[in-house]
Amino acid sequence: MAKDRDEDYAGPLRRILIAVLALLLAVTFLAWRIDSVRVERLRAAFIDRFVPTFDWAMVPVTKALGMVEGFQSYARIYEQNQELRRELQQMKAWKEAAVQLEQQNAKLLAQNQVRLDPKLTSVSGVVLADSGSPFRQSVLLNVGARDGVVDGWATMDGLGLVGRISGVGKSTSRVVLLTDTASRVPVTIQPSGQRAMLTGDNSMLPPLDFLENADLVRPGDRVVSSGDGGVFPAGLLVGQVVQGQDRRLRVMLAADYERLDFLRVLRSHPVEQITDVGPLVAPPRPPQTEFRAEDRDD
Repeated sequence: MAKDRDEDYAGPLRRILIAVLALLLAVTFLAWRIDSVRVERLRAAFIDRFVPTFDWAMVPVTKALGMVEGFQSYARIYEQNQELRRELQQMKAWKEAAVQLEQQNAKLLAQNQVRLDPKLTSVSGVVLADSGSPFRQSVLLNVGARDGVVDGWATMDGLGLVGRISGVGKSTSRVVLLTDTASRVPVTIQPSGQRAMLTGDNSMLPPLDFLENADLVRPGDRVVSSGDGGVFPAGLLVGQVVQGQDRRLRVMLAADYERLDFLRVLRSHPVEQITDVGPLVAPPRPPQTEFRAEDRDD
């Protein structure tokens, strides 16, 4: 019963308060809009008296506005950060492309600056595929018979000897590397002048076999092709002597086998065959005639 009685008084009281508040607001609005000197003085006095004291009430509003502006600034900074990240990723991609182009340019320049016999000419090719395996070490070039490539010619990168042509097609050719087990290259070790055979064993440090005098060879000695047998031109850089873990003398190859992008095929000239005896060989003696007694009597 008490609860019902409270509800009976709450409804009319709420309506009275709302009506009074609306009346006050209407009066205030009308008083504020009245164009009169006295009302203007009253408004000025009211503003001077009460408005400065409401600074504390404006603090939450000021703080809220500052937080909104800060959030907007943070959102702009976040967008700029994301844009900078995207640009950084693009710059990294451009840098990688520039580094690759720089490496290719350096290799091509190194190939052009390799000192070779002036009589030797060359043709450059791009490595298409690497068929390295435990049983065969070779690469495929995009130059072949149409470019004048002949089976057996030597190939180099910008640093040293790589291998020889073994198989020529119309537009491609295969290069057997010095590391292949089928590779046998006669070499000369400088400065001792010792001759040996570089034998491939599918490792990056092929051994030296048939060395004349191993005591005259030291690690760090320069190894070049000897030209024996007409397989390779003489004087091509192969690498330098090192001592392997098995205590054998091996060769650290000068060619960069990790990045075989371009190869230089050397046009080797066939060895001239000697067909005449030449002036250094005495001519055959003429047949001697028999000396007869009647010729003596005459």
